[in-house]
Amino acid sequence: MKVRNTLRPRVSRGFTLLEMVIVLGIIALILGGAISMMGKIGEGAKVQRVRGDFSSIGSALKMYKVNNGVYPSQQQGLRALVEKPSSQPVPRGWTKLMDDMPKDPWGSDYGYKFPGRKDPTEFELISMGPDMQEGGDNDYSSQDPK
Repeated sequence: MKVRNTLRPRVSRGFTLLEMVIVLGIIALILGGAISMMGKIGEGAKVQRVRGDFSSIGSALKMYKVNNGVYPSQQQGLRALVEKPSSQPVPRGWTKLMDDMPKDPWGSDYGYKFPGRKDPTEFELISMGPDMQEGGDNDYSSQDPK
């Protein structure tokens, strides 16, 4: 006599709808957190770019002073690094130090003051920050502590 095996292996037919909804919810939470963190990292990168621009523009301004004996006047501004100024003091040893002036990460021109507000013996470079308004808490200055 032959004995039949009545126990059949259970065949899995896939995931239930509830299991799929739970997995998709978990994936959405993970992606939401990642996107939120990337936004914060992006702001930090913009601040780092401002500091880098301050450094490169500052180096060009120091070279301008070496060549001409003085920093550009506030009226001449940062354009003096790209085009020879025609207003006083007209530089005698002018050379083009930058091909073009970079804009800050928010699309505004960098500001220039000489003498600076905190240290009147040095120039000051300014970025108006994300609100693009001068005189707020989110302005950046080359004379601020790092």
